[in-house]
Amino acid sequence: MQNKIRFSATLFLLLTFMVFSNRCGVVQQTQQMANLVNCDFRIASVQNLMLAGVNIQNVQSLKSLNLMDAAKIMTAVAGSSFPLTFQLNIEGKNPNSSPAGMNKMMWILLIDNIQMTSGSVNNRFTIPPNNGTANIPLQININLKQVLQGKSLDAIANFAFNLAGVGNKPTRITAKIQPTIMIGNTPLTYPGYITINTEFSGPH
Repeated sequence: MQNKIRFSATLFLLLTFMVFSNRCGVVQQTQQMANLVNCDFRIASVQNLMLAGVNIQNVQSLKSLNLMDAAKIMTAVAGSSFPLTFQLNIEGKNPNSSPAGMNKMMWILLIDNIQMTSGSVNNRFTIPPNNGTANIPLQININLKQVLQGKSLDAIANFAFNLAGVGNKPTRITAKIQPTIMIGNTPLTYPGYITINTEFSGPH
């Protein structure tokens, strides 16, 4: 709550300055960030879930794969890198009467409350007004051998297949995002991170 109050005060001061400077375009940018604070987010789906280059979307065990794909995974799990890749789709909903937007976004991905990886998206996203929605795709690359150090080979493989078994209902995944918008030539970053689960939970 303190972060939101402090952030709102910063926005107010910037807006006041820009109004007196008569820079309407910059005021619109500031308003888009203010609107973003009131937006709601959810993890919508997981797509193209690949384990060691093998598509395991909705596959629940090694036995469900053909011999060639199973051999690829067995070879990879015994090596130094066991890559899990997928696209995570975050959906934003904007209840405001004007657009919300961001210029870039830092993100953190957790699975079963374990921080798996982090990154940034440098593309601009705009969420249309009046409960409009927009999809923000994140390309995820995880070396399971690295993040699950100390686990047995079977446990690491089972982790991936258990995740694949949830298909397009990624109930075990949590994301945290920190949006930034450019106000003129100045970046304005949301203080802290917004936590995102699989259901819309109301504005932050």
